[in-house]
Amino acid sequence: MSENITIKNKKAYFEYHILDKYECGIELLGTEIKSIRSGKANLTDGFCTFVGNELYAFNIHISEYSMGSFYNHEPKRNRKLLLTKKELRKLQIKTQDKGMTIVPLQIFFNERGFAKMEIALAQGKKLHDKRDTMKERDAKIEMSKLSKSRRVE
Repeated sequence: MSENITIKNKKAYFEYHILDKYECGIELLGTEIKSIRSGKANLTDGFCTFVGNELYAFNIHISEYSMGSFYNHEPKRNRKLLLTKKELRKLQIKTQDKGMTIVPLQIFFNERGFAKMEIALAQGKKLHDKRDTMKERDAKIEMSKLSKSRRVE
């Protein structure tokens, strides 16, 4: 399978300091897989939290499958994330610290064709940190413009 479908959460890198990344499976329905394969998903407002000892992804929007009938899924339903017990325990302990959260970074398909989600243990950025991120991004854009203009001359 040569599918390179990746749905990314670009806002997460702006809003949070990414500390640790994990790859996990997602419990999905058939119509959800088909919608993801057609690229119709949005992770922007998504977050992960524990319900009991299980990790769930909330607020992830996967559009209804256009060819689905009454079997279609609910677009913003809560989806269970599949991790090992050891990883779950480690995440549960770390999220109890102040300011720590778990955010989805991307949904992709592995080499076997299974949908996977990359999640991250993250800490929220303060306003001045966001300003620094914007300054760095603007500086990179400016540098690339300068290097392109020098090549043309």
